[in-house]
Amino acid sequence: MKKILIVNNFGIGDVLFSTPLVSALQLSDPGALVSYICNPRTADFLRQDPRINKVFVYDRDAFVAVYRRSPWNFMMKWKAFVDEIHGAGYDTAYDLSGGSALSLALLLAGIPRRIGFDYKGRGRWLTHKIPLYGYEGRHVIEYNMDLLALGGGGGMVAGGQPLMRLFVPVQDQSWAADFLGAQGLADKSFLIMYPGGGASWGRDAGLKRWPAESWVKLAEKIIERSTLPIILMGDKNEESLCRQVAGAVQRPLIVLAGQTTLLQSAALMRQARAVIVNDGGPLHMAVACGVRTVSLFGPVDPVVYGPFPIGEHKVLVKGMMCQPCYRKFRMSSCTHLSCLKTLTVDAVYQALEEWLS
Repeated sequence: MKKILIVNNFGIGDVLFSTPLVSALQLSDPGALVSYICNPRTADFLRQDPRINKVFVYDRDAFVAVYRRSPWNFMMKWKAFVDEIHGAGYDTAYDLSGGSALSLALLLAGIPRRIGFDYKGRGRWLTHKIPLYGYEGRHVIEYNMDLLALGGGGGMVAGGQPLMRLFVPVQDQSWAADFLGAQGLADKSFLIMYPGGGASWGRDAGLKRWPAESWVKLAEKIIERSTLPIILMGDKNEESLCRQVAGAVQRPLIVLAGQTTLLQSAALMRQARAVIVNDGGPLHMAVACGVRTVSLFGPVDPVVYGPFPIGEHKVLVKGMMCQPCYRKFRMSSCTHLSCLKTLTVDAVYQALEEWLS
């Protein structure tokens, strides 16, 4: 039985971008066991994927903290991590990390075929590699699917369209049903807004956010012209932003930011009429859950990081000469963010309007 390991230690969106690769691997080799190395934030939803046999958690911050306390303890922790992978006996690894640390772990774990991207020479431990200078001109998913050819598979799943998948367990679906019942809401009878957009950019997450006052005006316009209730969602760090938006709107909004798990959020998304969201992990969760989205893009190129496939999803981008200013994994020194500040409430509302009735 073939045993395959996928490596991606980035955020929610990046890991969801790899789920079509899981589908394609199992289509090309139905008997294969597929496992995954991810970070702690994405482990829960990967564990719910019935196509994934085992999940290894790589917490880079924990490794760094141990090293600062004791290099010896770091070595012991690193050895235990490598030994655990080695014990599973993988034949092939697909490394999407773009770095050298995890590809070295794959080498030390005795995996003979190590396939991935060679970014700035960091793919030196890989046996099969594609040079990467940054994602440009096409979607990250399409780049990931290119790796299949190196592994001996095709470049697409059956039907020619790679699709993201996010599996929501029954208990979280039940939680969503109970919550909506308590609010007097039915399936597809409400909207979800994400004024934040996830944690993938850390302290710079605000660079991808439409201004709070624009979210306020959009909510007020929807309330004036529609009967659909609005739920504001986000993580714990975005709770104050959501409450700021809710506090400035004349009619009550439901604020759930910081009160749900990742999978509870996904379960609620599945029931929404539409999700209005900044560029970030929640956008790709919504796409993977099969709900329609209106997404707002500023520094980042939606061709590369937007909804995939585009389908019914609507992407709002100002189209300024300087866009995108996030290229080759680097953000420019832009401080004015005119691309988001000048994206009008009317334009966003018009994209959403046909779904309101």
